Amino acid sequence: MARRHHYHVYVIELSKEVLYERKFKKANPDYVPGKPCVYVGMTGLDPDQRFDKHKAGIQSNRYVLQYGLRLLPELYAVFNPMPYDGARDMEVELAIGLRDAGYGVWQA
Repeated sequence: MARRHHYHVYVIELSKEVLYERKFKKANPDYVPGKPCVYVGMTGLDPDQRFDKHKAGIQSNRYVLQYGLRLLPELYAVFNPMPYDGARDMEVELAIGLRDAGYGVWQA
């Protein structure tokens, strides 16, 4: 049987040190001080495995490699798993929603 719905969105909390990165700051002009900084992604892996790969430098986002602290499943678990197209769209929607809520967001 094919694994049809095995894609996930995930959110990783980033250290506040990421706010010193010019590109990150520029991407978040409406960041509300005190709100979390996060990376939003999608994967065909379990989010825990994907986080471990980021931290190991395997297909890693630079901000996650340097500043990634932990997964924030309370922000994404309700959506998973889903088909590829759903995860691709949800990654963007989730990033926009968090940014609108004042979070500092990086989504590649």
